[in-house]
Amino acid sequence: MRRYLRMLLACALFALLSALYVFSQFASSLERATGRTDGRAQRGDGRQGAGKAAQKSGPGDQHWYNRCRSLSVSYWNPYWRLPPAVCGMNCLMESSFRYILRDEKPSRAGGSRQEPVHLAVVACGQRLDETLTMLKSAVALGRQPLHFHIFAEDELHSGFRAALEVWPGPGRSRYNYTLYPITFPADNAAEWKKLFKPCASQRLFLPIILKDVDSLLYVDTDILFLRPVEDLWSLLAHFNSSQLAAMAPEHEEPRIAWYSRFARHPYYGKTGLNSGVMLMNMTRIREKHFKNDMTSVALRWKDLLIPLLQKYKLNITWGDQDLLNIIFHHNPESLFLVPCQWNYRPDHCIYGSNCVPAEQEGVFILHGNRGVYHDEKQPSFRAVYQAFQRYTFGEDLVESLLLPLEEDLRKTTHTYCGRVGHLFTKRLQLSVRTSQGDASRGQ
Repeated sequence: MRRYLRMLLACALFALLSALYVFSQFASSLERATGRTDGRAQRGDGRQGAGKAAQKSGPGDQHWYNRCRSLSVSYWNPYWRLPPAVCGMNCLMESSFRYILRDEKPSRAGGSRQEPVHLAVVACGQRLDETLTMLKSAVALGRQPLHFHIFAEDELHSGFRAALEVWPGPGRSRYNYTLYPITFPADNAAEWKKLFKPCASQRLFLPIILKDVDSLLYVDTDILFLRPVEDLWSLLAHFNSSQLAAMAPEHEEPRIAWYSRFARHPYYGKTGLNSGVMLMNMTRIREKHFKNDMTSVALRWKDLLIPLLQKYKLNITWGDQDLLNIIFHHNPESLFLVPCQWNYRPDHCIYGSNCVPAEQEGVFILHGNRGVYHDEKQPSFRAVYQAFQRYTFGEDLVESLLLPLEEDLRKTTHTYCGRVGHLFTKRLQLSVRTSQGDASRGQ
């Protein structure tokens, strides 16, 4: 008799839980329906929604635009994400109310649409022109559709829209963009914003904010693509089951590397990591429990960042990059290490060439850290930056970009980096000619 009573009780409990679940789903659907009738921007799927046409904004969107514009850098809701109606995914109001995501270009292999490369950048202060030059290099050499996720201070938004909406030529049909405000946890927003360079630590929160984006390529503003961005994006397919991010080493030689000589905190491998180029499977980042040295319990990304800052803030020099080094020191199995040619910096040539893969295949991505695009210390880096800055879409890439750059690089051989300037154009030559070939075939 007791067995039957227990079975009856279990069935009743199961029925009650089922009813509660059905009721919660029904209430959630009503809430979403109400949100749509209120004119709020709809939340898209990070892997499929970018290729669908979004609805045009109506008069009701003015309220949400104003709310977005007045959003302070300290705004952060209890669930660690931006509300979908306030400058989250598909924030149409931040693109002049009328921005429509275009259908992606069919792949050359068939009629199916290609998934876009999701590229994120964070720009604050005087970084508008530098960021636009980086985006120009991605568009000029790429073939796959792009979606730019641009996190910037409010006063920079109009400058981004003014440039990105008027870039001419076939490249304009190949990219979409979304503008976002700078957003940090409310309790210590000022500390996060000034951790290293202004707003740089925003990158740490991208897996939390862009919760509908499956994978993302983050780059610093001082990056220039010398090889199509989709070639780096394709490395996602080479991740094993435990890897969730790809970065390049900070240095190749431990005897002259910064981390191996000066770091006062744990770091990855023998020379640490440089986070200026970071390819992420953000779904895996959100789902993983990370080992750490603060507790014996593994923590999720959203629960790890603030305690990590509180423990190490007096011992870190390079801000968010140091925090990433600490995380991957304790979770080395989660990192896919890429060669230095994917993140080539002055450190690789300032005292002599020390990036062997670049010597063999050329530089794939140029990283002009230390402000070398804007001073005379490394004229070879500045020459590449100015070549892309001068280039106008629609012009011949060989005549207007490649040949003038090669001429300028020949004037920089009095420096160590200038002596290996041919490495800057070795891969670029192939990229330019491939792009030109696609254009001549009408692709």
